Amino acid sequence: MKLNKYYSAAFLAFFMWGFFSFALKPLHNYPSLDILFYRVFFSVITMVFINVVFRRKVMRQNWNHFINISFKQQRNVVLLTLGGGVFLSSNWFVYIYVMNHVSVNAASLAYLICPIVTTVFAFFMLKETLSKWQWVAVSISFFSCILLSFNHFQDIFYSLITAATYALYLVSQRKNNDLDKFLGLTIQLIFTAVVLLPFYPKYSGAIPMEPLFYSCMFMIVVFFTIIPLFLNLYALKGINSSAVGIMIYINPIINFLLAIFYYKEQVSFLQLFSYFLILVSIIVFNERILFSRKSKVIQTEIEG
Repeated sequence: MKLNKYYSAAFLAFFMWGFFSFALKPLHNYPSLDILFYRVFFSVITMVFINVVFRRKVMRQNWNHFINISFKQQRNVVLLTLGGGVFLSSNWFVYIYVMNHVSVNAASLAYLICPIVTTVFAFFMLKETLSKWQWVAVSISFFSCILLSFNHFQDIFYSLITAATYALYLVSQRKNNDLDKFLGLTIQLIFTAVVLLPFYPKYSGAIPMEPLFYSCMFMIVVFFTIIPLFLNLYALKGINSSAVGIMIYINPIINFLLAIFYYKEQVSFLQLFSYFLILVSIIVFNERILFSRKSKVIQTEIEG
């Protein structure tokens, strides 16, 4: 049951991110950096408010726990939390740069490469072991990425950098278990805001005045930043980084389906086949959870 709880959290996080375009598309006339600035700043304000007003007891408990652990543990908490902030802010910076100055395809490809990079990092850095079928799933997803990168091989370098920063964030937070996840995320976003703040006066546009901007920004902050990021970190408490990483594929699959059925975009047979392979890789990677649960249900019905 607990394991399913963590898998459900990871699934829900990336499922929510799959519908990000609903809040982002109406803002297509606004500069990408402005969206990034306000996303981070409003997220920090919201999370600080929630912590100060509703979670004072949790903050005191975490502080008491922090001052009572060993110096080595304190150092690890600080390094992993702030390091996570560095990786998260770097990922957002690089993603915006790639989107604006390289290509949309390179930014999209990063989402598809990220699970593979996460699995490799987790294998070497965290010594996470994978079953034979999970390595088969990684191979299938790698092959699908190669298919999708045809005629766009120059984008792979930028996609790898974008994917690596988020993969490092996932892997680093797998070990960050001495701090409340919501509080840790608040600290990371504060750090990200501090990094972004010096760039705001020079690179931001005029202050938006339209209600549409702030209604969409509310959705982005609550439903596409705070909640899914928290669910992501919560999932890492109970399952491996590679298992969370493979769930990232849910995001581009939903994007792809929305592009076909909602936005009526044209897609090629190669894209359809590649995304089908990605869906197969998710099922194969999680076959132990999916099919063991199914067999338990069947066994229960037989015994009943």
